[in-house]
Amino acid sequence: MAILKFSASAVAAQIAHARACKTFLPNWNGPVGGPALILIVGNGVHLRSNGIDGTTTRIVTTEQADPSFAFADGMNPFRDTDWMAQRRMAFRDLTGQFYTDILDDVQVLIDRGRGAIRLATDGHSIRVFVRRASDYLIGGIYEVPSGLGGTFRVILKDACDTFAIVQNCGNCEDFDAMQPYRVPLDALMEIDDRRAA
Repeated sequence: MAILKFSASAVAAQIAHARACKTFLPNWNGPVGGPALILIVGNGVHLRSNGIDGTTTRIVTTEQADPSFAFADGMNPFRDTDWMAQRRMAFRDLTGQFYTDILDDVQVLIDRGRGAIRLATDGHSIRVFVRRASDYLIGGIYEVPSGLGGTFRVILKDACDTFAIVQNCGNCEDFDAMQPYRVPLDALMEIDDRRAA
């Protein structure tokens, strides 16, 4: 999982554009009847309006990007020299365009005055991620997906707005002897959180 961070003002401009349009880019299932945001993973990673307003004939592709789109922090080919490495860390070799259903949720955060919009993605799903590092208790006990189909119980050692440093604890001795490691902040689950790992 990866957490992408976008400027709220840049995303707001894309939402305003989408809402001002009367026709929209189709998705894989056919015509679309309303405004939405599209996440493009290709030449950078950015959110853009799905609206067609007659000012551009550009079709959405992964090869083209426009500086006016809302780029994820660190993944802007017009500004970030290592954007490709950052994109690869978040998406591996996956590229493409993803119609999202996050427009209304993102608008709520913008209306509340958030300066940044964060999205959690596993490459197949995209959702708004509202928690911050300060929402987690350093030294607290959490669970994280193990990569083996289950979860590990961990102690939170440190956190930033995208990643957490954790140490296994309360598992079997071999796993608890592992060095602290980094997981996406989005992977931390409260012990009583029953979402799928």
